[in-house]
Amino acid sequence: MELRYALIGCGRVSGNHMAAAAANKLRITAVCDLNPRKLDVLSDRFPEAAKAHHYTDYRKMLEVEKPDLVAIATESGKHAAIALDALDAGCHVIIEKPIALSIADADTIIAKARAKGVKVSACHQNRFNLAVRKLREAVEMGRFGKLLHGTAHIRWSRSQSYYQEAPWRGTWAQDGGTLMNQCIHNIDLLRWMMGEEITKVMAMTDRIHHPDIEAEDLGLGLIKFTNGSYGLIEGTVNIYPTDLEATLNIFGEKGTVKLGGLSVNAIETWLFDDQLDNAAEVKCKYSEKPTGVYGFGHRRLYADVCDAIINDREPYVTAEDGRKALELVLALYKSAAQGTAVELPLKEGSTLEYLGRFD
Repeated sequence: MELRYALIGCGRVSGNHMAAAAANKLRITAVCDLNPRKLDVLSDRFPEAAKAHHYTDYRKMLEVEKPDLVAIATESGKHAAIALDALDAGCHVIIEKPIALSIADADTIIAKARAKGVKVSACHQNRFNLAVRKLREAVEMGRFGKLLHGTAHIRWSRSQSYYQEAPWRGTWAQDGGTLMNQCIHNIDLLRWMMGEEITKVMAMTDRIHHPDIEAEDLGLGLIKFTNGSYGLIEGTVNIYPTDLEATLNIFGEKGTVKLGGLSVNAIETWLFDDQLDNAAEVKCKYSEKPTGVYGFGHRRLYADVCDAIINDREPYVTAEDGRKALELVLALYKSAAQGTAVELPLKEGSTLEYLGRFD
């Protein structure tokens, strides 16, 4: 079954989507961006994009091309509206993180996808890292025993020019700050590994090094999970002089694992009481060395979504998973703004609530 594919948004991450679509032999029918120059740049990199039909109006593209699968890689604040239009057109959808910037929009996406009978996958591609898959296997096997606590550290660098080259970055209406943009992948992984259900969170956020953006460039959070374990989040884009690491640590009564590298793509510590495997062999076999922070996960996520469409099953990373990651970030924002602990689940929340917070 050949799936007709279209990409909406041709910015920073679009090359990963185009490469993933090509690798999975999708029929790339159209690419769309409001800026024609971005269409040209993507076409210079990928012959498949050059051969596809070019659009600056995604609604017209949906109407004319009638794609089976649409990927949305625009600024975050536009994800929900575009996704809902694509769902109305009967398309399956891959949505770059975050799935939306409000709980209400995420819930509407989930409800509409169910009503239309189509698949939606939140693009949390790091779940497909070999190291992450191996860690998840250990969690599901119960090798940690009782989970005690986990930590997610995102120590990256973003210059002022990074924000200036795309004015939507760092804004509450279109992006959020470092927790929502740079850190949500590891936040997703921490919640997924530690049991998902959360009792409450406490957080502090600040804008301490990027005075020209609206949102935070530093976020620190503490999580209490329903199963009694705890989580710790450290997210920053203030590291000198360049990206340092994105790490995930899981600590249990019978196991300790640390994933590291630029984007949780390497196993650095692998210790279990059961001694079912050789730590050195595991580290070697399940560690990868991507050239950038995006890793290799997009291709694997695309492969899974295609299989989910063809075999009519749920994707490995669902819209509901995307909502959980969004909910946790919004809870951290709420706690930091109020200076109090915030209980989950959240029934509502949006980045727009924090307009002017650091002014």
